[in-house]
Amino acid sequence: MAPLTVLSTRKKAQSRLTRESEIFTTIIKAIQDKKGENIVSLDLRQIPEAVADFFIICEANSGTQVKAIADYVSEQVELQTSEEPYKHEGFSSQNWVLVDYVNVVVHIFQPENRRFYNLEEMWSDADRMDHVEN
Repeated sequence: MAPLTVLSTRKKAQSRLTRESEIFTTIIKAIQDKKGENIVSLDLRQIPEAVADFFIICEANSGTQVKAIADYVSEQVELQTSEEPYKHEGFSSQNWVLVDYVNVVVHIFQPENRRFYNLEEMWSDADRMDHVEN
């Protein structure tokens, strides 16, 4: 199953998120804590065919780090917000792990896979924000 298949099988939630929403800020901080790199969020709220309000995209330098980031994001989101992922994919290959919280979808790539799938270009109509740790 292709990683984005899961996105076509569920409905976007009715409530809308912002970049200040607790789940959003928790995800960004968790990625930063595990040294995820090149963290970008795409605001998809103005794109009618979008399957979520936001994509959060980052990269990791190994399969082990991809899994560590995904696990830590899931752990921290549940701890901070009591939300569990609707679904996740990619844990077996650890080249691209997708963690789906319905309104926000987290994509954790190894660099070569991120370049290949190029989600930022695919969703170039979205407002993009780079998240650099202070």
